[in-house]
Amino acid sequence: MRSWRARLLALILASCSPDNSPAQETDLPRYLSDRGTGIPTSMFGSYVREAEFLVYPFFEYYVDNNLEYKPSELGYGPDVDYRGKYRASEGLIFFGYGITPGLAFEFEAAVISATLETSPQDTSAAPQEIKESGLGDVEAQVRWRFSEETEDGPEIFGYFETVFPLQKDKQLIGTSDWEFKLGAGFIKGFEWGTMTFRAAAEYARAEAKIESGEYALEYLKRLSPEWRIVAALEGNQLDEVTLITEVQWRFLPMATLKVNNGWGLTTNATDLAPEVGVMFSL
Repeated sequence: MRSWRARLLALILASCSPDNSPAQETDLPRYLSDRGTGIPTSMFGSYVREAEFLVYPFFEYYVDNNLEYKPSELGYGPDVDYRGKYRASEGLIFFGYGITPGLAFEFEAAVISATLETSPQDTSAAPQEIKESGLGDVEAQVRWRFSEETEDGPEIFGYFETVFPLQKDKQLIGTSDWEFKLGAGFIKGFEWGTMTFRAAAEYARAEAKIESGEYALEYLKRLSPEWRIVAALEGNQLDEVTLITEVQWRFLPMATLKVNNGWGLTTNATDLAPEVGVMFSL
């Protein structure tokens, strides 16, 4: 008769076997081989299936040596544009759940510490260095699939995002008023990889106007059952474009290490934004 330790070990190994993993999908058509059957989430190269629960704790760091700011927006005077040095470290948690095969919900929250060194040309009353820390952006999304991908046609999906106004008195971090985003996208898989395009419109209640929001063109390729790579161009307007590169390593059937970096391609984009985290699929 096996000891309780042996029985416990057997149970753990059985629950972690590839056959029992929500992330494992077999006998897929060629066009789904990179991504599987899940709905795309807001995390690059990550998808959620029905009854699957994703948990993604991650860390991100920001380096921007020419952040555009106005002293008036910081509460220090004139409505003039300057460029300062910005640094921030952020710890985030992401949750995603597949409600049905065509409907998913996600939630994300952050804590952040940020520093802005103001420009030497700034003649306002702003101090040389401004520091803020606390709760960062807190947001929720509903994502749905309009139509599934076929051999000849793309998948079409949509999403609605709400950013909650939980930082009324902060200028560098968080969100001070309601923000909403409505977007749509297309996904098509090929032998050489999977392409996704998405774009959204945004409404910020503080400014009371609708504007074009984020857009992205994403490439995903599965190199092996354990390894995938992602490359994406993400932008907001035409003067804030970032190249995202990511490597994903599924080191356990239910755990994937994600390491990426954002490379600012335009003046108003953040210069560098490395990110690392582990996504758990339950």
